[in-house]
Amino acid sequence: MTSDELAQLRGMLAAAPIDFSSNAQEVRAMFDGMIATFPVDESYNFTEKTIGGITGHWLDAPKKSANVMLYIHGGAMLVGTAFGYRGLSGNLAQASGVNMFSIDYRLAPESTFPAALDDSHAAFEGLLAEGYKAENIVVAGDSAGGGLVLSLLLKLKGAGKPQPAAAVVLSPWADLTHSGETMKTKKDVDNSLSQVGLQAGADQYLGGASATDPLASPLFGDYAGIAPLLIEVGSEEILLADSTRLAAKAGEAKVDVTLHVWPEMPHDWSLFSFMLSEGRDMIAEVGTWVSARLAK
Repeated sequence: MTSDELAQLRGMLAAAPIDFSSNAQEVRAMFDGMIATFPVDESYNFTEKTIGGITGHWLDAPKKSANVMLYIHGGAMLVGTAFGYRGLSGNLAQASGVNMFSIDYRLAPESTFPAALDDSHAAFEGLLAEGYKAENIVVAGDSAGGGLVLSLLLKLKGAGKPQPAAAVVLSPWADLTHSGETMKTKKDVDNSLSQVGLQAGADQYLGGASATDPLASPLFGDYAGIAPLLIEVGSEEILLADSTRLAAKAGEAKVDVTLHVWPEMPHDWSLFSFMLSEGRDMIAEVGTWVSARLAK
């Protein structure tokens, strides 16, 4: 990293803040318009596909592979598309050497809890129906998508179904009660998120459901028997405590859990790998970690 890279990113985030407490349609237009400008590797050949009744974007592995990554994008449950996140999802899958299916799950406020989780589960079951075994699937997601990954693991456990081979969560939003101390201690350094904005997303997503339901706030779940877990988070995030508490809870439950807190990094910095070397470094780290946990 150079200080210039980080200063440029912080300036960009400060100049175009995303206010999730605004009208959802307006936020979507702004957010999706911004993320659509992010460069995507021209060698990636995405195709639209429907699996398990869920639409999304498919990307073949760089070499023939029996493994697949189910990717769940972020966006506070209100915004984001598989198309908009294809740079990040594609980079992670290619670094991991696997096929990838990035889904378009239903968004709030039009569709409330547990719609997004149900769609994620349907996509996972769809991959099984396509012939992929659970041990050949890695589930990954960022921010709200990271929370959905965790909720999916808990849902599979509750149903007595096999876990995927591994799970990767990037800057996960795992506590919709927002009880983590970094909501306060990091509020002046987080250029991306605010508690007010996240609360607006949580309220619209929950639709009256309890924020302490482990399938809505997976931090409160029982992690015994959960898939190996990689947690990537920046030191400058109001969601930092979601990750540190999650790692502690998973570790206490004897889960194979790896937590990497990256100094100075803002929320979801891997989205900006085209301009920030730490984003590229983190993507490479994910690829190495995933490859070590999937059958060759």
